[in-house]
Amino acid sequence: MSLYHKMQGSLLVEVVNSNPNGDPLNGNRPRQNSEGYGYITRECIARKVRNRLQDAGLSIYVQSEDRVDDGNITLKERLAKSGVMNVKTTEDKAMLACKKWIDVRTFGQVFAFKGDKEDAGGDSIGIRGPVSVQDAYSLDPVETESIQITKSCSSVLKEGETRSSDTMGMKHQVKYGLYRINFTMNPQLADKTGFSDKDADTVIEAFRTLFENDESSARPAGTMNIKKFVVWNHGNRTGKANVKDVFDSLSVKLKDGVNGIPASTDDYDITLNPIEGIECKEYKV
Repeated sequence: MSLYHKMQGSLLVEVVNSNPNGDPLNGNRPRQNSEGYGYITRECIARKVRNRLQDAGLSIYVQSEDRVDDGNITLKERLAKSGVMNVKTTEDKAMLACKKWIDVRTFGQVFAFKGDKEDAGGDSIGIRGPVSVQDAYSLDPVETESIQITKSCSSVLKEGETRSSDTMGMKHQVKYGLYRINFTMNPQLADKTGFSDKDADTVIEAFRTLFENDESSARPAGTMNIKKFVVWNHGNRTGKANVKDVFDSLSVKLKDGVNGIPASTDDYDITLNPIEGIECKEYKV
C-alpha cells in the first residue's frame, strides 16, 4: 500500500569549518547566492540520501561512481542489465523500475526507452517522485575562508631529480552557518510509484543520519551536524494546512544582541509551534 498521509520535514544543519557543497565553476568554493547566504543544492542533498539508502543495503539506480555495488559504471548499463527493458510498454517499464530501485520510486527519474514502437508515448518517460527536496539555504549570510595547502610528496620525477617541487593549492570552507533543509512527501505521486509508508520511514531515517559516512577532506568528521529534525504528518492525503505555514511553524531567529555573523546554534532562538490537527514528531539526532 502506498503512502497515505501527506508529510513534511525540516532539518537544521550546523556547518563549522566545512565546505557543505562546493561550486566547481567557482574553484570549488562553498556555494553562496548574491546576498551572501550559503546554500546546498537539492541534488547534493538527494545524493546524500541515496548514499544512506545504499548503506542500508537497498538497491539504488543513480549510484556514485566511487560507490558502485553492482559492477555497472553507467546508468545505461545498469538499466540494460536490470530486466526493466524486457517488458513491453513504457508504463510497465516505469513501474518495474520503481519496484526495483527505491531512489526511483522516491525521487523519480527520466528513462530513455528508445526504439519502443509498441507505445505511442515516445522514446522516453518521466517518473515524478513523491519526495521533493528544496535547496537548503543558511539562515544568515555566511563567511568563507580560503586556506593554502601544500603537497610535499613526489608524484612524478624528472630525470636527475630526487624530489619534485611542492605543489600549492587552496581549500575553502564556511566558518559557521546554520542551514535549513525542507522536504515534502506527496501521497498522490506515491500512488504512481508505489512509495509506501515503510519507504517513508526508511527515507526519514536516511535524512536523520544524513552525514554519516559522508566525511571527506572538505567535510571533516563532526563539521556538519543536524541540530534539529522534525516531521509533520497531516493525517490525510490532501493536507490540513498550507505547506508554507507548516514550515513556518518551526521558527528560527537570531537572538537579540547578536551582532554580525553568528558563531553557534546558541545564537538562535528556535521555536516549534503546534498546528491544530497536525502531528509533529521531533527525531533524536
